[in-house]
Parts: sequence; C-alpha cells; structure tokens
Amino acid sequence: MTTTALPTSTHPASTIPATIPPTMRAIVQDGYGDAEVLRPAERPAPRALRAEEVLVRVHAAGLDRGTWHLMTGTPYAVRLAMGLRRPRQPVPGLDVSGTVVAVGAAVTAFAPGDEVYGIGSGTFAEYAVAKAGKLSAKPTGLTHQQAATVPISAITAVQAVSDLARVRAGQRVLVTGASGGVGSYAVQIAVAAGAEVTGVCSAAKADLVRSLGATHVLDYAVDDLAAVADHYDAIIDIAGNTTLSRLRRALTPTGTAVLVGGEDAGKLLGMGRQLRGLVVSLFSRQRLTLRLPKEGAADLERLTALIDAGDLTPSVGDTYPLADAAQAMRDLVAGRVRGKVAIVVGG
Repeated sequence: MTTTALPTSTHPASTIPATIPPTMRAIVQDGYGDAEVLRPAERPAPRALRAEEVLVRVHAAGLDRGTWHLMTGTPYAVRLAMGLRRPRQPVPGLDVSGTVVAVGAAVTAFAPGDEVYGIGSGTFAEYAVAKAGKLSAKPTGLTHQQAATVPISAITAVQAVSDLARVRAGQRVLVTGASGGVGSYAVQIAVAAGAEVTGVCSAAKADLVRSLGATHVLDYAVDDLAAVADHYDAIIDIAGNTTLSRLRRALTPTGTAVLVGGEDAGKLLGMGRQLRGLVVSLFSRQRLTLRLPKEGAADLERLTALIDAGDLTPSVGDTYPLADAAQAMRDLVAGRVRGKVAIVVGG
C-alpha cells in the first residue's frame, strides 16, 4: 500500500455543518492483531475537511483483504505508512457507499445530498472522510450494501483482467480464488470480454462461480490446474497458493499470469512470489506480472459502466451490522464467505 503526499492547498479547511453530531458510532482498533482487536466505540465525528476531501454519511462499508492487512499490520511494510506500533487511523474500513454531507473548498464534482461510492478512510463508522478523486456517483441500480462491496475488489479485478492480462474475446482464462471478493468480479469481467473462463474454488462454492458466468469450475482440493489439454492464455491468480512453476505449466507459451494474491508471500514485504515472477519473466516468453495498488474515480466510472450494462453484479454473500464487524472479519479469514461482505452502518 502506498501513500502520496498532496500538494499544499491554498484553500482553507472547510468546517463540518453543525447538524453533524459531535460523536459517532464506529469500530476501533488500538493495536495490530486478529479480529479480537476490533471493538465498537463512540468516536469524535470529523469536524473539518481539507480542500480536496468529502465527508460521507456511511450507509454501508465493504470488507476486504486490504482491511485485514491493515488490521494485522502485515506485511510489516504497511506499518511504515500506517503506524509502527498501532494504526494512526484507529477506525478501519476502506470501501464505502453513502451520502455526501459536506465537501472541501476545492471539490466541484460532488455536493451535499449526492449518493456516492468509492474508497475512504475509517469507513467502519457513521461518518467517513474520502478524497474526492476516489469517489464516484453510486450506480443507480445498486443498493448501498451492494455498492459498498465494489470499489477495491472490483478495481483490482478490472485492472488485473483488462489492463494487465489484456483479456480479449476467444481467450481461455483461469481465475483462482474465483468465489472470493476479487475473484467474483474477475470472472464476470473476463466473461464480459468474451473469454472462456475457468474458475478455481472449493466444491461448496462451485455453484456460485458458475452463476457468475464461468464455463468450467475446478475444485482446488482435487483438480490440478496444470493438467489441462489446452493451456490458458491468461491466469488471474488471486488465491496466491499456487507455485510459479505450476502456473507456468498451465499457461500457453506466450501466456500472461497476473499475480494478485499471496497471503503467504512473506511477512516483511508480502510480495516475495510476485517479485520472483517478475524475475522469471525476464527469461521467458511467458509474462508473470503483478498489480500495484492504484485506485481512482476513472476506475470506478468504468466499473459503473459495466454494472449499468448488466455485465457486473456484486455478489454479496453476507451482511453484518456495524457492531458485528469483528465476526465478519473472522468469517472472511476462515473462508466462510461467498463473494463479498457488507457492513451495514446506516439507512
């Protein structure tokens, strides 16, 4: 995860309307650890905005692996940006869908009352601040609970499938971790591009992956993805547990593997396997590449276009009230989640 220093603004900080209560319900963590560090609490509501920021009344927040990494502080490199001993932002949560209640002095794209979705900071709360450049108008056909599960996971998927793998009609595409948050979007985006998609998941979730449009489904506990008669033009590797050699055996001689996941890729940087893949690519016609975190309104807008066209539908597996965020995290880590999880905050 990277942070970018913003230029010094000439606009004064914007104040929050007096109608916003002084405190708000939130989930907080006082240190790094497993789900037990998450607890409900009353927190001061935001009282000022920078010029490029927007205050959102949160209706729903999404839960993804990025939030898990920030909760646990692993890989340890994230602590350089987020806080060495404890997170500087004690309220977790990144994905958000809600209503704009105030905007900074330089914001022209949004106004109070607008329904938006995107990426914010501390979204497991009744109010959250987000940069205007990481928000977009909420798709009209989605509920807030659905919209909150889109931003980070679907941006990751569309960048992996469309930008890095450059999937096109007629190609054979394999998606590992196909029943998860990113995978459920990657399958749909590849199908929308006209590819023949094979999804890898557990047997219990095979029906979900087929419903997303996958032509074939492999059981990761039984099937060998490398034992295929016709190799894959592209592999979107989200599960992150497959060795590079097996991925290469499953690829065509000039195929592309996008290494998205890798929870066991090292606690220091978390990118050991991805970096090895880049080195291997230097000596092969096959391309093994990785996605670096980069999200913005332009990505959200192209996702909205896919949603409006009926090519992309959020697969919301479960919803949890804000107070049960810790249980939602436990279920995510334990693999009990199908698709995406929404944390319901307000109406």
